[in-house]
Amino acid sequence: MEGELPPAGRAARELWARGARLYGAARTLREDHTRALDAVRSALEPIRDHLVAEELESIPVARLKDVTEGRLRLGAIEAAGLASVRAVHEAGRYELRQLPGVGPQTADRALAAARQIARAVADTVSVRIDVDHPEPRTTALVVALQRLVEAGPELRRALDAAERLDERLGELLPAARPAGNRLRMALAGRKRREGALAAVAGLRELVADAAARDLRLLIAQASTDLLRPPVSDIEAWVDFELRSAEYYSRLAEVSEHRPDLAASEGFLPAEIAERVHAQPLDDTHRRVSLRGYQAFGARFALAQRRVVLGDEMGLGKTVQAVAAMAHLASEGHSHFLVVCPASVLINWTREIRARSTLRALAVHGPDRQDAYAEWRERGGVAVTTYDVLHTLPGPDGTAPGMLVVDEAHYVKNPATRRAGSLAVWTGRCDRVLFLTGTPMENRVEEFRALVRQLRPDLLPALRGAGAVAGPQAFRTLVAPAYLRRNQEDVLTELPALLQVDEWEELGAADREAYDRAVADGNFMAMRRAAYADAEKSAKLQRLCELVAEAADNGLKVVVFSYFREVLATVRRALTESARDPDPDRQTAEQRVFGPITGAVPAARRQQMVDDFARAPGHAVLLSQIEAGGVGLNLQAASLVILCEPQVKPTVEHQAVARVHRMGQTRTVQVHRLLAADSVDERLLDILRNKDRLFDAFARRSDMAESTPDAVDVSDSGLARRIVEEEQRRLAAGAG
Repeated sequence: MEGELPPAGRAARELWARGARLYGAARTLREDHTRALDAVRSALEPIRDHLVAEELESIPVARLKDVTEGRLRLGAIEAAGLASVRAVHEAGRYELRQLPGVGPQTADRALAAARQIARAVADTVSVRIDVDHPEPRTTALVVALQRLVEAGPELRRALDAAERLDERLGELLPAARPAGNRLRMALAGRKRREGALAAVAGLRELVADAAARDLRLLIAQASTDLLRPPVSDIEAWVDFELRSAEYYSRLAEVSEHRPDLAASEGFLPAEIAERVHAQPLDDTHRRVSLRGYQAFGARFALAQRRVVLGDEMGLGKTVQAVAAMAHLASEGHSHFLVVCPASVLINWTREIRARSTLRALAVHGPDRQDAYAEWRERGGVAVTTYDVLHTLPGPDGTAPGMLVVDEAHYVKNPATRRAGSLAVWTGRCDRVLFLTGTPMENRVEEFRALVRQLRPDLLPALRGAGAVAGPQAFRTLVAPAYLRRNQEDVLTELPALLQVDEWEELGAADREAYDRAVADGNFMAMRRAAYADAEKSAKLQRLCELVAEAADNGLKVVVFSYFREVLATVRRALTESARDPDPDRQTAEQRVFGPITGAVPAARRQQMVDDFARAPGHAVLLSQIEAGGVGLNLQAASLVILCEPQVKPTVEHQAVARVHRMGQTRTVQVHRLLAADSVDERLLDILRNKDRLFDAFARRSDMAESTPDAVDVSDSGLARRIVEEEQRRLAAGAG
């Protein structure tokens, strides 16, 4: 019997106490999180009730007959002045029964039908947070969400750990408790002693693992974050402006409203969807929370190994790729390779560093061979371009854990050098992820070229009748290797406005023009230097790529710039693309309208806008930001491109508001083109200063909205400061 006892009751008691403290911390975090969620739900409920009520108000009371298949008599209800479903829904049983000519059965049936419609409406309404028109209900929601957002991506890891500990320790602690008392163990029966010893062993292992992973600290920090006092209304709104996507991500997690499951999973066949759901997704090396459809996309890439992720632009293909690589890193993979156009290389490095713990190395420019050698030796994510890939040594030894190919339609022609150099890598890598926002359903030849590198076994299905049987049949045929979701399928409780900063590197000619402008102290020339060499401008190249992708998706685009010269350069570039020999990539010249400038009379400006709105399908409107940003309604567009950041944030807000306004039926995407190590970066550093944003928000009013100068610092002072900082920076670099 003595041999069955633990070495010392005291040791078992100490172990039990450590487990109990861990258990208490886990349960406390779960309770704190539940309270935080309840606060969000409490703030969300009146907003959704209001949206439902507005929708019910627009439904005539006669529609109640549809629910009851015509069996409901509504004459007396209508005669009493109840004209909408909302009126019946809010009246209640007692009030309805008091109406002349309305009996109990009619009242009950009418109310039941109204409630049935209300439930259906509640499943469809979408909550939008309008930063330009804050009101008490949405302010309460933003304040409640801020607590969850501020807790950061570590909150999800802490909650997952707390849930596992809560469940496991809830079983082990009661079973292990007798081992802390030698007399109790001596008097216990054999079965109970064996259970206690097994529980102590399990407890020891669990506590040791928690200590090794610092779980108690992780959980305690998460609880501390959730217990912080609520921030002020203004602080919450400013924080929402800075990271609205994170707020909407939390809102989507809390809300019971979910997008259509089949649509959010790309209408994949059930057997593939089940395999994807069974694929785990480790978040140890990830620093961002994923929306449901994004987690599914990352799992799809992992489970199916060699795929095309073709989500519509704006749905976060990059973050899904980062999540997949982060998961593989948790499994021990150390090397990853991203191939992309030069115009998005810097964006990829920034996204990898911001969204994960993975090292990102830009393999580009004169030092690319050294960077490549460092990647081979130390690992991480090498980010290179199509044009550089063929200059690098081919894969030898262990292949990358995943090869990610952005804008994969660039390699649709297998005869090109870029396609050939990429094929060397796709042939060696077990996992390959192609990203493209171009819908493949209408480009079977293009898709066939991509599949040839990924899944040649699917090629027979893409020939003959299967290739022309329609979009749904096409998706079924290629489901093992193709996933696409559209905005309307998944953006339900998500933002009506998506903002993306597109970072580019100045080319040699642009850099020379920029340095010359800095030396001359010419602030305006510094701001437009990124377009000095139209042939090699990274900003202009990215702009053309965004317009081409918008054309593929049938979207209308508004391009804003402060400078007429920049708009003229953009128009020439888009006109050149209209003569692209590939008819699928053409942008018809007559579909580029404008530019709207200060010199264009008001009537002519409106005519340009009307022509743009009436153009079928894709079109582009060019406008000076201060000419088109006020007074014109541009809601026909759903993509806004800002050629450069503006000195006055309110100018940007007003311009975007021309598109993102009542009457807009699609999510609006705003892409701001930025040059790294330039006036753009200095300007954003200053404009992101929270004190200034607080000041701008606190002083916002009808007058401030109509006169941007009321809340913005002086142009001259800001320009002088930036010029002086850039002159010092470049002088230090030269020294």
